[in-house]
Formats: sequence, structure tokens, C-alpha cells
Amino acid sequence: MLSFTNILREHPELAVFLTLAFGFAMGHIKIGTFKIGVVLGTLFAGVLIGQLDIQVPSIVKIIFFDFFLFATGYKVGPQFFQGLKKNAFPQLMLTLVICVSCLLIAFGVSKLFGYDTGTAAGLLAGAFSESTLIGTASESIQQLSITEIEKARLINHMPVAYSLTYLIGATSFVFFLTTIAPQLLRINLKEESEKLSQSLTGETEHEPGIQSAYQRWIIRAYKITNEKWIGLTIAEFEKINADLRLAIQRMRHHGELFEPTPDTIISKDDIMVIMAQHGIILDSLSTIGPEVLDEELLNFPLARMDITVTNKQIAGKTIGELGKRYGNGLMLDKVTREYHEIPFNRKTVLNKGDVLKVSGKMIHIENAAKGIGYLDRLSSETDIVFLGIGIVLGGLFGLLSVTLFGISITLTTSGGALVMGLVFGWLHSHTPMFGRIPEAALWIFDNVGLATFIGLVGLAAGPSFISGLKEMGFSIILAGLLVAIVPHIIGLYFGRYVLKMNPIILLGAQTGAGTSTIGLKAIQDASASKFPVLGYTIPYALGNILLTAWGPVIVSLMS
Repeated sequence: MLSFTNILREHPELAVFLTLAFGFAMGHIKIGTFKIGVVLGTLFAGVLIGQLDIQVPSIVKIIFFDFFLFATGYKVGPQFFQGLKKNAFPQLMLTLVICVSCLLIAFGVSKLFGYDTGTAAGLLAGAFSESTLIGTASESIQQLSITEIEKARLINHMPVAYSLTYLIGATSFVFFLTTIAPQLLRINLKEESEKLSQSLTGETEHEPGIQSAYQRWIIRAYKITNEKWIGLTIAEFEKINADLRLAIQRMRHHGELFEPTPDTIISKDDIMVIMAQHGIILDSLSTIGPEVLDEELLNFPLARMDITVTNKQIAGKTIGELGKRYGNGLMLDKVTREYHEIPFNRKTVLNKGDVLKVSGKMIHIENAAKGIGYLDRLSSETDIVFLGIGIVLGGLFGLLSVTLFGISITLTTSGGALVMGLVFGWLHSHTPMFGRIPEAALWIFDNVGLATFIGLVGLAAGPSFISGLKEMGFSIILAGLLVAIVPHIIGLYFGRYVLKMNPIILLGAQTGAGTSTIGLKAIQDASASKFPVLGYTIPYALGNILLTAWGPVIVSLMS
């Protein structure tokens, strides 16, 4: 055992990977309905392995932290700037109220119980599940005019307070959202979700894994026997039936299969594969000729691609308007906003940066992409030039400081990386040919970046973890509950009775303001609906910025 300990001390990179392995394994452990999660798992693993007194250069922690923050900003950038428009005012105000409340309550509770600066920062970070605050607060503590020993003591107190209050905050917040909040509002979550679904889509949502048997778009083969259509070109046929949005996919002529062009002439007894909406097939196509079963003709590949909305003339339009202009020959399968699928119907308004998953022939997809925005060719390459420049510019921006009420506040280089991630994510949504970061790469930057940072925090705090826990006492549990729940009680009543928000959207917005993906999943499960995500994206973007900025603020207030 001593030999293995010496190996880890001499090669700390092995200790880092061991922390990640144990942390991710622990993250899958569930206690009742509560899942420990990767962040808390790697923190525990780091504290455990840190008992061996392993020293890892602090620059490693900062590098991974910057990767994480840039990726976070990149993901939410388009929706953050979209949210600055007037129609997002209620969500922005709710987020501001919740985030300011949590800062003031954390400060007040810390003063009441006599906590030091590090404990106060860890309390705020843990109770609101915002681990990035540990990074910005750590950098601010490094700037204080105190001894290096005192700096290390304060910084090591943060993960102790964070680990305890994270458990308390995450579990109590989920319980509050799914049980207490509906009772305070006197609503039934599932009934409210059904009402919202009917008002937005005209349909009732199904449980996960279950979908309607009804298919809006279908493909059928018809034999042309009606003299009315014989002799017309495909272009003429589709123009006459423009209101029906028919699309000819393939044809069989004298037994031969071929791909028709707009100039192809329709002959008697040709068999055409027509894609149309279900109701159109039943009501209008029987006059063409009899439907036939031609498996060979119907067995052809359909492309399924992503189109990102970048055309400013398309942003703000409804899906119904878009379909009339560019929907010929295409089926819309899914709409994704900020990496979350959103429910949609013909009245759904599209934003810049929305991703449309469409199916159809490649030529139709390419034609639509020319008018809508950018066709994603599903490349696996990451634009590292874009990433590197973004983090450098963000770091330079973060070094700037402002003085408010005698308190000097700076975002730090890491906070600057978050801000520039927002800007660069927005730029990519407008010019998707530049700055591509595939979702798999974002997952690495996001999850591994944060997990590595938190694991290294745990490694550094390991030797002093037990003594720090004894010093804080059980008051930290009560403090965590107050900071985690009281701001959301304030937000609940403010959002419902002042801002007049729909309760399902409101609860989704509260999970976003609290940057709690766990909370979003819990409220979606409790309401059997994905609609809470409609309130999540904009508050999540602003919440990340505010809570990250609270790191230097809480340090300044407590110093």
C-alpha cells in the first residue's frame, strides 16, 4: 500500500484519472430517488484519495475549469441573447430575483453562524448546485491580502461546505419542486401539464417511451390511371397540387425504377411514390389511381439531417409558415433548442440557433437548408482554433474589474471564459460553418472538465476535510436548507402572482435559475411532461452567469 501511495505521489496524473474513475462510478449510485451524480461522486473520490496527501499543480485545475465554463456558455449562448428580448422578461426577472435572494440569504446565514469566507462560498455553491462558483471564489481568495496559509485554509473549507450542502440542496430542492410547490400553488402537476399541452400543441403528451400510433406523414405508391394527370410533368403535377404539399419521391415506368426530375413526364400506368400528410392521402389522392403495393419501389433511403436556423428572416416565423416555403418533400421530426428537445406544432415560433431534424430526399433537404440556414453534415471535428481564441479572449476580459459600493469585483479568467462562451456560442448559431463543437466533444468539455476540476478540489482538500467538518458543526445542514429553499419560495410566489407565469413553465424556470438539471428532470418526471424545458433555457443561461459572478461577490462581502 505504501508503494502504491508513493507511486501516486510521484505521478499525480494517475491519481487524477483514479479520481475520475471512482467518481464516475460513484455517480451512478442511487439512494432512493436521489442519484449521487458525477460532480458529487468525483468530489467524494477526490477527498478520499486526497487523504494520501497528493499534490497536483493548480494550473491543471484551472485548465479543465475553463474548458467546462466555455462549453457551458457555448451551449446556452443563442438562447441567452434571444432571452434579452421583451418576450423573455418574466423569466429574466424571476432568475434575477432568485439569484439575488440566494446571495443575500447565504451572506446573512454565514454572518449569523459565524462562517468564514471559504465556508460561505462553499455554502452558496453547494446549496444552489453551482460548482463553478468554487472556482471563481477560489481565484478571488487568492487575491486577498492575507497569508498563504490562511488562503489555503479558506479554499479548503469550500469543498467541505459544498459537499454537505450539495446533498442537502439537491435533495430538498427536488422535494420542494415536486411536492411542496404544487401544494403551495394548489395545482396538480399532471393536470396542469395536460392543459398546457392542449393549449400549445392541441395534443396530450404521452409517457416516455410511448408515442401516438398516428403518423402525420406517410408514403404510398399509386398507379396513374386518371387521364387528368397523364402528360403533365412532375413540376406541373406538384404545382397544381401545391396546397396539398405532395412530394413525388420515386417512379416506376415500364417496369424500370428511376428518380424523377421536375421535367419528368407522367405516363399512363406509371407508379409514383407520393409522400403527403395522412389526411391528404385519404381525402385527395384516390382520384390519381389505385394504391398499389410495390415493396421494391417503396424501399428507398431517406436522409435524416439537422438544419440550424440562421436566416434572420426565418427566426420569428412559425413552423407552419416555414413549411409552406421550404417544406416540400420534407418531414419535420424534431425541434431542438439549446440541446433540449421542445414540443412543437404549426404555431411554434422558431428562434435563431434552433435545430430542425428533418427527413426526406437529400436534394429537398439541401434546397430547404439554403433558405433556412445551415445544413449540418454531422462532422465529428471540433474547431480548436475557435475554442482556443475564445478562452484566451474570455480570460483577458475576465481580468477587468469594476468597483461597486467600494467592493472591487472581477469575473476572473474563468468567469471571462463563460462570458466569451456565450458570445462565441451565439456567433456559431449565426455562422455555423465556423466554431463547430460536436455534441460528443461538448459532453467531454462539460462533464469531464467539471468533474476533473471538482476532483482536484477534493484532492487538495482531502488532508483537512475531517478537521474542517468538525469546525463547521451541524449548523451547516440548517444553513444549506435555508439557502436552497427560501430563494425558491420567494421565486415561486413572485413568478406566479406578480409575473403571472404558467405554473409548469414557472417550475421549469426555477430549475433553470438554480442551474439544476436534476431538478428539471424531476419536475418533468413528476408532471409526466417535457414542457418544463420551455421555461428552463433562458433562466439557466442567466443563472450560470449570475451564480458564477457571485463567487467574487460573496468573497468581497465576507472579507
